[in-house]
Amino acid sequence: MKRYVVLLLLSLQYSIYAQTLQSNEKPPVFPSCEGVGVEDLQTCFNNHIYIYIYNNFKVPQQVIDEKYKGEISVLFEVDSTGVFKVIYAEAMYDVLKAETKRVFSILPKIKPATYNGRPTYKQYAMAIKIPLVNQSESGGGTDISKSEISKRAQIVKAEYDSVSSNLVPYKNKRSSSQLNVPFTHSYYAQFDRNLNLVGTNSHTASKPFLFDEVSKYYDFNSEKHKLVKEASNWGGRKLWNEHLVQLQGKDYWFTIDPIFDLQVGKDTEADFSSTYNNTRGILIQGGFWEKINFYTSVFESQGRFAQYVNNYAESLKAFGPDPAIIPGRGIAKRFKTDSYDYPVAEAYLSYTPAKFINIQFGHGKNFIGDGYRSLLLSDVASPRPFLKLNTKFWKIKYTNTWMWLKDVRPEVTEDGAFLTKYMATHYLSWNVSKRLNLGFFESVVWSNTNERGFDVNYLNPVIFYRAIEFETGQGAGNAILGASAKFKFNDNVNMYGQFILDEFSLNDIKAREKSWKNKYGYQLGIKYYNAFKVDNLMMQLEYNRIRPYTYSHNTIILNYGHNNQSMAHLWGANFSEWVLIGHYNYNRWFADAKFIFGKRGLDYNEGTNNFSYGGDIYRNYNDRPSDTGIKVGQGINTKTFYGNIQAGYLINPSTNLKLFADITVRNFNPDAITNSTLKSDTVWFNLGLRTDLFNWYFDF
Repeated sequence: MKRYVVLLLLSLQYSIYAQTLQSNEKPPVFPSCEGVGVEDLQTCFNNHIYIYIYNNFKVPQQVIDEKYKGEISVLFEVDSTGVFKVIYAEAMYDVLKAETKRVFSILPKIKPATYNGRPTYKQYAMAIKIPLVNQSESGGGTDISKSEISKRAQIVKAEYDSVSSNLVPYKNKRSSSQLNVPFTHSYYAQFDRNLNLVGTNSHTASKPFLFDEVSKYYDFNSEKHKLVKEASNWGGRKLWNEHLVQLQGKDYWFTIDPIFDLQVGKDTEADFSSTYNNTRGILIQGGFWEKINFYTSVFESQGRFAQYVNNYAESLKAFGPDPAIIPGRGIAKRFKTDSYDYPVAEAYLSYTPAKFINIQFGHGKNFIGDGYRSLLLSDVASPRPFLKLNTKFWKIKYTNTWMWLKDVRPEVTEDGAFLTKYMATHYLSWNVSKRLNLGFFESVVWSNTNERGFDVNYLNPVIFYRAIEFETGQGAGNAILGASAKFKFNDNVNMYGQFILDEFSLNDIKAREKSWKNKYGYQLGIKYYNAFKVDNLMMQLEYNRIRPYTYSHNTIILNYGHNNQSMAHLWGANFSEWVLIGHYNYNRWFADAKFIFGKRGLDYNEGTNNFSYGGDIYRNYNDRPSDTGIKVGQGINTKTFYGNIQAGYLINPSTNLKLFADITVRNFNPDAITNSTLKSDTVWFNLGLRTDLFNWYFDF
């Protein structure tokens, strides 16, 4: 068993017992094999290795005296210069390991393997039998010591050969799998144009995308091949091009990678010396057959951020002793005196029983929309358990998502435990024509009222939530309706939008008194690909506006939130904003810029004025100051500016490991100063090394 673990950890790609070659690659070549046909080169190479070992390996006297019978497991490589290197040797005796390394060190330099005519490396596994035998397929190529080998040794060899013969060269099956493409706005910008060409039958609102969805329009392997760096040794390949561990058999594959997010910075407004983030973790992903895929990532993190981020994190504090919730990540413990420790785990299982349906069950995030923000379902809150059903047919994609959320405020705890609530969403995307897409959305949030738990009424994937909410009682759930649209003017320009409706009163609209009941929001945006005729430059302009009290409810737990964060826009409600974004990449270099101009309405909460002005979705909307005259920005009118410019270098395209530097400028200017609304002017510098797997949102 240990032998198989060794093979896994060293990312074995080829076996000397069963070498499967592609038409565009050749194995290493010994001088005496140069006249041999291409189809026989691997056999010739194998025979030379076996014969050389048989003629040069000196079995140590200790092994002979103790009449040992067994094997030495060897992993070795012929690098791109033709030099042999032992990667790992496993044996019962250290002297056998040492002798194995000695024999391989005196093997002559040969012609290296080639791929597409270019020198490359090749890795192999083999078992050297003890007592020594000639294992070649030529020149007395039978086992000269068969009579001396025990029956158990033969069984072990057969088992080892069987495992080795199942291994095939790693082909990056992830790029055509049903795994999610890690959702970061910067990464998605690289292939967003391909998905939005006029005439494509793609559906771009429900995120994250599956690799096999995107691969129809964007060739991941080809784009990755353009970025490959020449590397002659194992360390170089793993640093620049490959997964740390990548293993593939006939019916399975998986990869293992470390995760890093190491940052150091300076906040000019803070009274501490520096900011930092120290994240280490592991990412494992893979698949079985063509229908089952899995993903799991575990993060261990400590950090201290810009002062405004720390203040916001502590304002989200959950019931209990822990001082903060790191926005978008989770509950944080105190680390040292002024930092946070916040472990996070994300995982899911993806199953595709038929071509038109995919089922996922896991712990993570989802997003619905074509913009930077989503007014329907966003990824700004902490990861949560979910069950998702994606169905595609004709020009339709239908996404059902069921989620388990937490309300962590002290006033709703049950026997000291956080309160569980539930959320279900339907989103139907319809490509009406080559240029026009329409989307229809509904969601409902409910709690364990009358001990009903997860209400099976909402499990039906084709039911109307508003009708069920009415049937079970208004206080039993909070239903929201929405719509989206996208129009492609041409291959380089498209326009998108969203509309969210929480509550609507036609009579109050007619009265033109700006009633609090008209709780809705909308988004308008435009994307410009290859902007100004610059390849790989994407520009985006977006406007978002949400009226006060949207997403809130008169039943304290039925708001549209999780872990004290919004499940839609991270500002909650009662705001308007403009967002300008630019993404650019050239080979491994990238640059991103983001500028946000906003107006928000915040609550006073200073003892004499404790009204809810509609921005905080966790407050009861019955605490409003009036029923009419409700307008966006009421309360403490706050002008905000957020700007971030980031540039960096993609170190490894397989793992999305990036080296980056960025600068954030933030101005938060309320027209009244209270304990919770302080004026702030921040300049925050950062340098970092990050495995880019999710979106950070510091623009609150």
